[in-house]
Order: sequence, then structure tokens, then C-alpha cells
Amino acid sequence: MAALPAPETSSSTRFESVLEAVRAAILAGEFEPGERLHEVKLTTLLGVSRTPVRAALQKLASEGLLDYTPNRGYTLREFSIDEVISAYEVRAVLEGLAARLSAERGLNVSEMGTLQQALRDGDDLLRNGHITDEHRSEYSRINACFHVTIHASAGSRLLNDMVYLCQQVPVSSPRNVVAFEEGDVRRRHEDHHRIFEAIVGREPWRAEMLMRDHVASVKSSLIRSLPSPAAVQSATKTARRLRR
Repeated sequence: MAALPAPETSSSTRFESVLEAVRAAILAGEFEPGERLHEVKLTTLLGVSRTPVRAALQKLASEGLLDYTPNRGYTLREFSIDEVISAYEVRAVLEGLAARLSAERGLNVSEMGTLQQALRDGDDLLRNGHITDEHRSEYSRINACFHVTIHASAGSRLLNDMVYLCQQVPVSSPRNVVAFEEGDVRRRHEDHHRIFEAIVGREPWRAEMLMRDHVASVKSSLIRSLPSPAAVQSATKTARRLRR
């Protein structure tokens, strides 16, 4: 497992920093389904005491991301294909709503600039030639930036919280680009352009439908890449390359 980023040292922020560092590592595929998260190893990687690590693991277990077993500790929860598909289906509805609200509210200057930069970065990535697994990490960053910015621009904390819950299924997180065929990536990026145009054009219902179709197409790509239930674990392993 790659070393985790060091958390802030302030006592008031240490727990949140540890929590976010461990959560990010999980969502990026640094741990495999069923793998135990050792407190001692995490304290060494993060350079903190066991107290904030233990508290972070307890929090992640309460959110459903980890399982706790007495005398064994915390392990990464295993998700079935049905759970992954369900997460995508709910996410499609929620993100469609986020796109509609964003179009209704309008983008502020910062949001506009962030989305435009994400689109330019995606254009540059695809313009440079054949897409390989070496580009996965960069596309993951671009993809997450695009989606997270639209979530924020919707202006609904409740909506953001619900989207966040869907993303606790690691394979469904926009930071985990599991199905990475070049044709799929190009279609997704074209979707991003169309979604952006609908939001900027203040077309709420078009923005919503485009985003719903976009997330549904990602789900379809994932299903094609998972020929059997056991392949969910293989897909998560593939996503470990994101942070390398």
C-alpha cells in the first residue's frame, strides 16, 4: 500500500485529517475488500498516535464503509455487484438533480473556471494520443473535479450528503475509474462538455437528463467489465493504480 499523506498536526484538526486520509485511501482502492486495517500500520503511515486512528476507523465503520469484528478489528466491507449497481442507480438520480439545480442557480465565477479547466485538461489528455492505464490517475482527478464542482454548485447540503453516501461504495466513487476503455473515456468526456453547456445555458431539465444518462452509461461500462460477482474485487484492485 502506498504511503498515506501526512495529516495536519493541530490537535483540533488531527482527527478530521486522519479520517479523510484513510477514507481517501479506501475510495482510491488502496485496500482490498475484506482486508484488515491495522491501527499500528496506519499510525506509522500517518505519523500520529493510535487515538485519532481508532476514532477514524470507528467513524468509517458507523458510515458502513468498514466492518468491525471483535478480536479481529476493522476490515474493508465487501460490496456485491447488486450493491454497486444500486449505488450507481441512486447516484444517477441524485447527480441529475444536482445538475438541474446547478443550471437553475447558475454557476459562480469560481465554479465556472473550475469546470472549464477540467474540460480543458480532459481535452488535452485525449488530444495527446492513445489512452493507457498510465493516464488513469490524471483522468480520475479530472473526473472527480468535474462531478464534485457540480455537486457543490447545486447549493444543497442534503443532496451533497446523499451523494456522499452513494460514494461510500468504493467502485462507485468518481475518483475510482474502473472501466477505462478509451472509447468509454472519450464518450464520458463528451458527456461532460454537453452537461456543462446545458448548465451554462440555464437548461435545467436537459442538464438533469444528460447527467442521469452519463452516470447510467458509466454503470453500463462497469457491468460489461464485471463478468462475475468475484470480479468486483478484481475491479477494486485495478483501481489501486489511481494513487501510483
